[in-house]
Amino acid sequence: MAYLNKFILQVEGFAVFTLSVYFYFHLQFSWGIFLILLLAPDISALGYIKNVQVGSILYNLFHTYSIPLILTICGLLLHSDRIIMICLIWIAHIGMDRMFGLGLKYPTKFQDTHLNRI
Repeated sequence: MAYLNKFILQVEGFAVFTLSVYFYFHLQFSWGIFLILLLAPDISALGYIKNVQVGSILYNLFHTYSIPLILTICGLLLHSDRIIMICLIWIAHIGMDRMFGLGLKYPTKFQDTHLNRI
C-alpha cells in the first residue's frame, strides 16, 4: 500500500511538472532562464550547514506549493510576467522533485522525507 501512495505522489509530481513546463513555454518564456533557475530552490538546502532543524525548515519552505501558488496569483493580478515566470519554474522544480520521489524533510536527517527515506 505504501508503494501505491508513493507512486500516486510521483504521478502527481509528473503532472505538475508537465503542466508547469507547458504553461511556461506556452507563455513564451525563455528556455535559458528556465534551465538556469530550475534547480534554484535547492539552494535552500544550505540551511543544513547550520543544523538539521534550520535546514529542514528552510528546505520545506522552498519545496511546498503554497508560496509559489500565492505568488502566481499575485503575478496574475499584477500582470507581472516575471513573477509568473519565476513561479512556474519554482512549481516545476517541486513537481520534478516529487516525480523523482523526493519529499519534504523531517527535522531528523536530510534523508527522512514525507515520501520515503532517500
